[in-house]
Amino acid sequence: MNLFEQHAHYDDEKFDGDREKIIEEIFKFGVKKIISAGYSLESSKKAIELSEKYDYIYATCGISPNDIPTNNDELQTQLEKVEKLARENKKVVAIGEIGLDYYWNKENKEIQKQAFIKQIKIANKLNLPIVIHTREAVDDTLNIVRNIEKVIKPGVFHCCPLNRELVKQALELGFYISFAGPITFKNSKNADEIIKMVPLDRIVIETDSPYLSPEPHRGKRNDSRNLIHIAEKIALVKELSLEEIAKITFENACKLYSIRTW
Repeated sequence: MNLFEQHAHYDDEKFDGDREKIIEEIFKFGVKKIISAGYSLESSKKAIELSEKYDYIYATCGISPNDIPTNNDELQTQLEKVEKLARENKKVVAIGEIGLDYYWNKENKEIQKQAFIKQIKIANKLNLPIVIHTREAVDDTLNIVRNIEKVIKPGVFHCCPLNRELVKQALELGFYISFAGPITFKNSKNADEIIKMVPLDRIVIETDSPYLSPEPHRGKRNDSRNLIHIAEKIALVKELSLEEIAKITFENACKLYSIRTW
C-alpha cells in the first residue's frame, strides 16, 4: 500500500535533529511521494532543496498569509523571487501555500488579499495549481477565487476547514479537498458530514507535519506515517477499505500536481 503526503513541512526546525532519518523511515513505511510545502521565500528555497535531494519529494513555493512582509515593496520583491523559483525549478508543482488567515492576523487584511491575488496571477501565468490556506476568512477567500482573480488551474484547499459552504463552493470551482489530522479529533463535530460531501475523485490527504498530529498521537510531533490514521477515518466514513482510500488519494494527488503515478 502506497501513500501520498500532499502537504508537509520537512524543512521545519522541528526536524533539524533527525530530518534524513525521518524522511527515509517514512519512505520505507510506504509514503512514496511527498509534497514539501513552502510558506515563505526561505522555506520555499528549502523545500526545493529537499526535492532535489530525494526523487520522491516535490515542492511548492509561495508566501503564506502569516509570512507576508509588512510593506508592498518588499512583498513585490519576494513575489518576483517566488515566481523565478517556480519558473526555474522543474520539481515545483504548485504555488503555495497562499491564502488568507484572519485568526492570526486581523490587522493586515488588505495586504493579505493583495498577496493572495498576486500569487494566483503567478500560478495562472505558469499554469500551476494553487495550494490555499484559509482560516477564519472563508468569505473573502471564496470571493477572490470566484470573482476577483479566477484560477486557471484549480488546486487544493489544504487542511481544509470543515465548513460546509467552503467545501461546496470549492468543489464547484474544481478544487480538491485535503483532509488532515483534525478529522480524527474527538471534538470534530461535522467531520463525517464533510467527508461524505466530497466525491472520491476530489479527496487528497496530508499531515501538515510537524503540526496537527491526528488521534491517537495528538500533541506530539507529526510525520507522514500518520497519514494512515487520516486514511482510516475516510475509509470508515466512505465504507471502503484502507487500501482503496490509499490508492484513490494517491492517484488524485498525482493528477492534482501532474506527477506520474509510476
